[in-house]
Amino acid sequence: MSQQGARRNTRGGGAAWALVITSVAGFMAALDNLVVTTALPSIREDLGGALHDLEWTVSAYTLTFAVLLMFGAALGDRFGRRRLFLVGLTVFTGASAAAAMAPGIDSLIAARAVQGVGAAIMMPLTLTLLTAAVPAERRGMAYGIWGAVNGLAVASGPLVGGSLTEHISWQWIFWLNVPLGLALLPLARLRLAESHGTGAPLDIPGTLLASGGLFGIVYGLVRGPVDGWTGSVVLTALFAGAALLVGFVLYSTRARNPMLPMRLFRSRAFAGVNAASLLMFLGMFGSIFLLSQYMQGVLGYSPTEAGLRMLPWTGMPMLVAPIAGLLSDRIGGRPVVATGLFLQAAGLGYLASVITADASYAVQLPGLILSGIGMALYFAPASALVMSSVAAKEQGIASGANNALREVGGALGIAVMSSIFAAQGGYESAQTFVDGLRPAIAVGAAVVALGGIAALAIPARRRTDGPTAAPKTEPKTEPALATTAPTPHH
Repeated sequence: MSQQGARRNTRGGGAAWALVITSVAGFMAALDNLVVTTALPSIREDLGGALHDLEWTVSAYTLTFAVLLMFGAALGDRFGRRRLFLVGLTVFTGASAAAAMAPGIDSLIAARAVQGVGAAIMMPLTLTLLTAAVPAERRGMAYGIWGAVNGLAVASGPLVGGSLTEHISWQWIFWLNVPLGLALLPLARLRLAESHGTGAPLDIPGTLLASGGLFGIVYGLVRGPVDGWTGSVVLTALFAGAALLVGFVLYSTRARNPMLPMRLFRSRAFAGVNAASLLMFLGMFGSIFLLSQYMQGVLGYSPTEAGLRMLPWTGMPMLVAPIAGLLSDRIGGRPVVATGLFLQAAGLGYLASVITADASYAVQLPGLILSGIGMALYFAPASALVMSSVAAKEQGIASGANNALREVGGALGIAVMSSIFAAQGGYESAQTFVDGLRPAIAVGAAVVALGGIAALAIPARRRTDGPTAAPKTEPKTEPALATTAPTPHH
């Protein structure tokens, strides 16, 4: 059965353990998206490498993470979610140690790619395992805490990386994962209940098409600013990636057991929240990537000082996201997510309008606060909307698809906004940096605002907020089935 492990939840240790284990695991995977950014100068000093090599220390992780997420979720559904979670956590922890001990830039990039593989297996299963362990009436708060921890990890990556690099060494941005991973492995084995998905055979053709397509698109966007957008390698990667993704969509509409059933997107709830997630991460990732460099390279802050000054943005999810989860239970996820995205867009738009080569922190503060509140309002309700928009047996693949689109959005955000930055400015002086930063952040604001519009396409209330209503019809003994009723196609 798809949720057989939920019936043994007393053995699994209950909701509290599941929340702690999945939140910490999600934190580790999300943190490593941007934790390297503030350490790049120190890594270059120690290991050498050209600018594009340093970029690959970020992109190698993001790329493998993004392209394998749906496959990782499918493996969990097929062979056991807890079992594959343990596999992913083991790979991630081992690769983190390898990255810390890397003797050269090439070996560091290779270790980062393997880290991404582990994260791709582990990350989508965190939300599925959490849903299986938490009673439906408490999922809003649980998703809120899980979303807050993940949001904090994404946004605080530059601060954590900068602080460890400045006060210890850059290797510790990777060593940090090792004791956490070693502590989680026995806890996950003893405290999480096993569960499975549909038991359908793995979709190998779909996996190859989706992974190849995403790799081509992201690779082309990463290499575009370095090799030129008209270069043969870049154009080949972009066109081949697009063709493979089109093939993936066509194949998935006809396949008997597709990795990502296209019929899920006939649900306005599923399609709307995934479009909003893609656009949110595109605008947010690229903005954080550039703003953390602005605070150091232009305003002269140390990595730690820059991270601390971004806390009104990066720390806000810890305060607001649990409240956002409760709000989504009461009034529905759609208005909370849409409001959050519009606030994030307003914050970025404000920052784009006030950034100068000598802008004071007080001038930037309103934009940072708006962005932080907006990010926090988005995270928890978005997770709840994804998980309640599909049947329980398909929650694994829904989580994998949503996480994949988030990661693709993040990779696209860094690539697209870096390209805009390079076209309009550069690193030659403080003023040229600002000349490139302002249009890039403005584009980020517009993209996040489009995400807000996409969120408005989600149906109001009704089944998209199932966790509040489901307990009336589902037995208490099987909390994981509280969202099993398929959402009607809207």
